[in-house]
Amino acid sequence: MFTVLIVTGVIVGAQQPTFRTAIDLVNIGVTVTDKKGKLVTDLTAGDFEVTEGGRKQTLSYFAAGDQVGPDLHLGLLLDVSGSMGEDIGFTRTAAIKFLNTLTDAVDITVVDFDTQVRVGRYGQSEFARLIERIRQQKTDGNTALYDAIGLYLDGAAGQTGRKIMLLYTDGGDTRSVLRFDELLNLLKASDTTVYAIGQLEHQTQASKGAQRPILQRIAETTGGEAFFPLSVTDLDAVYDKVIAEIRAQYTLGYLSTNDKLDGGWRKVEIKIVRRDGREYRVRSRKGYYALYKP
Repeated sequence: MFTVLIVTGVIVGAQQPTFRTAIDLVNIGVTVTDKKGKLVTDLTAGDFEVTEGGRKQTLSYFAAGDQVGPDLHLGLLLDVSGSMGEDIGFTRTAAIKFLNTLTDAVDITVVDFDTQVRVGRYGQSEFARLIERIRQQKTDGNTALYDAIGLYLDGAAGQTGRKIMLLYTDGGDTRSVLRFDELLNLLKASDTTVYAIGQLEHQTQASKGAQRPILQRIAETTGGEAFFPLSVTDLDAVYDKVIAEIRAQYTLGYLSTNDKLDGGWRKVEIKIVRRDGREYRVRSRKGYYALYKP
């Protein structure tokens, strides 16, 4: 289990993560596109084949698209470090615009970070307070990006339902105690889907080259995507795609045939078995960590 203690933005006590769920049901969010990148929204439970460690699994839960599915929990991570100084207006506008577009989340967890990491969770009835918090953000300090993501994931582990995290950052971590490889393990253990928006317009070419793959790796590990808009006007297309994906995402759940509580990594593969789906692209996390019981 991953536990944290915040001391001036430092995450203390990070341990090997284990997958947590209230009823031991493995839940996986799945996005399916065709060879042209168009979202595929008409699949049924019978169109999916799920294997874990090479063994076929039986779906116990399935939700698709606009069907009534599990509660949606939204995480919003805002980089307010000194390096974001030129882009804080972009970040504020982007975050508020997104929240005004996606209104079906039951709650919103905001994590703003610089040298320190600060967290707040808001219900839809507290929307005005949430917007005011975002508008008051000022930039200063270093960038504890990995610690911020780790803290959010720890809190999200106790939530039941779909978890979507939207991250705004320039991608450069300069403060975190959590290492990148440790963060990837936490992302692999989580059932959160991450969409990263990298504001790299004012970075050097060398910095852009270093930060793009980091943000892409963070997102792709969870079955999400990373985007790199050049201006606020580019956000409309990004939001259209992110929100379309959220609303077209399938949720698959199953009880694993592997009952060992050894905390080990379980590799999960998802295929489309419908005849016309051979060229479909499936995007999801690649597995999970089993529960551990000594």
